Amino acid sequence: MADRYLSFTGTAPGRFLTRRLGLPQPAALRRWSPERPDLDGGLLHLTAGKTDLDLPPVLARAGLGEDTDGRPAAVVLDAGGIRDTEGLADVHAALHPVVRSVAASGRIVVLGAPLDPADHHQAAAQQALEGFTRSLGKEIGRGRTVNLVRLTDAAAAESTLSFLLSPKSAYVSGQVIEVGEHRPVTPHDPLRPLAGRTALVTGAARGIGEAVAETLARDGAQVVVLDVPGAEQDARRVAERIGGTALPLDITAPDAGTRIAEALPGGLDVLVHNAGITRDRRLANMSAERWIQVLEVNLASVLRTTDTLLARGTLKRGGRVVATASIAGIAGNTGQTNYAAAKAGVTGLVRSLAPRTLTEHGVTVNAVAPGFIETKMTAAVPLFIREAGRRMNSLGQGGLPADVAETIAWLAHPASGAVNGQVVRVCGQSLLGA
Repeated sequence: MADRYLSFTGTAPGRFLTRRLGLPQPAALRRWSPERPDLDGGLLHLTAGKTDLDLPPVLARAGLGEDTDGRPAAVVLDAGGIRDTEGLADVHAALHPVVRSVAASGRIVVLGAPLDPADHHQAAAQQALEGFTRSLGKEIGRGRTVNLVRLTDAAAAESTLSFLLSPKSAYVSGQVIEVGEHRPVTPHDPLRPLAGRTALVTGAARGIGEAVAETLARDGAQVVVLDVPGAEQDARRVAERIGGTALPLDITAPDAGTRIAEALPGGLDVLVHNAGITRDRRLANMSAERWIQVLEVNLASVLRTTDTLLARGTLKRGGRVVATASIAGIAGNTGQTNYAAAKAGVTGLVRSLAPRTLTEHGVTVNAVAPGFIETKMTAAVPLFIREAGRRMNSLGQGGLPADVAETIAWLAHPASGAVNGQVVRVCGQSLLGA
């Protein structure tokens, strides 16, 4: 369903009226397309405090040239060297003069360092960057985003910086992403980084899952489109369009993992857990059946399938597991105790499994947590609740399935091996749940 309010605020009368009434003024977001793959404008690289990062070569490969006209499309502030409160003055000094000049739908990326448990002054200063980043994201407006990346190795963060400095991250803001020191794998074809890799997406016959399948196929993956037998016709339609294959299967079946492994004798490089259902009721009115159904599809099947595919060696070394969480699992939601419990469980899975899986199998485990995404499901939500969902974020609008898909594609990228155990919200920086 079209966002008529967003369209109205893009007109001169709409801008005038909403400004006079103090209403939200969302800006149309600049998203990726083959014709316009990069942001329009240059990059401004700033430093606060001393730095050991070798950023220029990495930033040069992000697709943006140096800013020359004082209207940067992106600003990268390297603040990883700040170790005390006094150093935070450098953050203000660096960004205060330029923040208004960042182009519409522009990007600000603050680079920080991991918190040092042996130095509470450094930890305090670096944690301060998180509060700063989230607050700036909520006030900057005009479709611009602000994110914080904690890192120690610029090369390991190349795929992350390329994503955050591109139109692909249009609906990702206010996020804190930890990047480890795993050396990146450079794909042979930067335009098709998943070429030669096999990806399986559950719940891929429609909605967000369909967008994920399309995006991974665009990036070169051979995609297996998995959905329940009742959606087999739609799954085959998607698979045919993207050059993939369909796998009709109930992901909650006890032997689902085994059947996936048997269907993929050559192994699997990317596993995307997207299948999910809702059965909303307040707890006092919720039957045990509704509770069990949601936990089984959204959490138990994810645990069982992942365990089986890891144990059987179906997930190859260098592989990626990306699960779908939700901001409901972070902030809670009325009428969704079952759904929120399941999605919070996905977060627990990621944080526990990620370090062990990387060490034992060479596989990363991450999650995306969508907020209000424009789908057929949200189009059926009552008008006033739907409008609240759209406006209750820093960007003042709902996201698109492509926003979730692009985030998953970044996490699935061969060069994203240093991103592990992260839960990245794709919510336009929802005003709920931080």
